[in-house]
Amino acid sequence: MTRQRIGAAVVISPANQTYLIGFRALLYSRPIVLVVTPDSTTLVVPGLEEAHAREAATVDELLVYYEHPGGGPRHDARECLDDALARMSGSKRIGIELAACPAGLAAHLTDAGRALADLDPALTRMRGIKDETEIAVIREAGRVAGIGVAASLGACRVGASEVEVDGAGTSAVMAEVARRGSTTTVEQLIMTPSGRERATLPHALSTTRRLEPADVLIHTRQVGLGGYRAELERTAFVGRPDADQARAFEAIRAAQQAALEAVRAGVRCREVDGAARAVIDGAGLGAFAIHRTGHGIGLAPHEPPYLRHDNDDPLDEGMVITIEPGVYVPGVGGFRHSDTVIVRTDGHEALTEHPSGLDQLTLDDSAR
Repeated sequence: MTRQRIGAAVVISPANQTYLIGFRALLYSRPIVLVVTPDSTTLVVPGLEEAHAREAATVDELLVYYEHPGGGPRHDARECLDDALARMSGSKRIGIELAACPAGLAAHLTDAGRALADLDPALTRMRGIKDETEIAVIREAGRVAGIGVAASLGACRVGASEVEVDGAGTSAVMAEVARRGSTTTVEQLIMTPSGRERATLPHALSTTRRLEPADVLIHTRQVGLGGYRAELERTAFVGRPDADQARAFEAIRAAQQAALEAVRAGVRCREVDGAARAVIDGAGLGAFAIHRTGHGIGLAPHEPPYLRHDNDDPLDEGMVITIEPGVYVPGVGGFRHSDTVIVRTDGHEALTEHPSGLDQLTLDDSAR
C-alpha cells in the first residue's frame, strides 16, 4: 500500500479475508467487506454475522448493518463502507481485487475523485507462499484425505453407487477428525464419476449410478481443515482393465511421476506441465490431455500458481500445489491421479499418500 500510495484497501474475496483476518462466513449472499488503512482494519458485516465476527475476526473495528427493525442505525453495506472510507487520510487511491470486484462497487469507489489500484498481484503472492503454520494444517488435511480415499476405494464393488462410495470416505474423515478432538471446521469436495463415459468428464459430481463389472472410476477428495485444503485423487478399476485402459492408466501414472520429479523452486510452471505432457504425448494420448497438470491449493480449491503450458511464472519455496495430469479417452474412460506437494528448494515434499499402482487399484478382481 505504501509503494502504490494506497490510502485504503477494500477486500471482498472470502478467501483473502480469511487469510488476512481469520474470519470466514458460511454464505456471502450479503456483502462482507474488509477495509484496511495504514492505521486500522474495519470489517463490514450484516447483523446475523455480528456475533461470529466478534469472536473470529482479528480487526480493530466492526461496522454492522441490520436487515431487521430495531437492529441499529445502518441498513446498507455501502453506508458502512462509506463510513470506513471517510476516515481515509492522505491518498485517495483505493486498492481492490480487480478480478473479484463487481463493476458496480468499482464505480461506487471511484466517486469523489478516488482512483483504483489492483491488489491481486500482492495478495496472490502472499497467499501462494505458505508459512509453516499453514503447511502444518495442510499436511494434516492431506493425512485425513488419505483416510477418506482409502475408505471410499475400499467401498468400491459391483452394485455400489457413486454416492455410496463417496459416503464411505466422508464418514471415515469425520470420524477421524472427531477422534482427534479438534474444534476445527471440516470441508470436503468429493466426486467419483464412473464408467467408460462418465469417467471422461474431469469434473462430474457423483450420482446414484451403480458400479458395474469392468468399470473405471476417478475418486477425488479434497479435505479442508480450518479452511486449508489438500487434494488426493486415484483412478481405480472394478475388475481388470482392458489393454487400452491399462495403457492410459500407466501413461498418467508415469506422467505424474515425471511432473513430480520436475518440481523444485525456480522451475517454471510450464516446465512441470511439459514434463507430464512429454510422457503423455509419447504414449500417443496427447490429444486427450485436456487440462493443466496442476494448480495451487490452500484456502481455495484452485488457486495460483497454475501449472499450464503457457505459464512462465517460477515455482517458489513454500508453494503448495497439486500434480494431476489426466487423459480422457471417449469409450475407454478417464484417468487421473492427484497428489498435493510442497515446493522445496531441492524438490518437493509430499503431503498426500495412497498406492498408485495398477494392481493396488484393481479393487474387485472377482468382477471380471
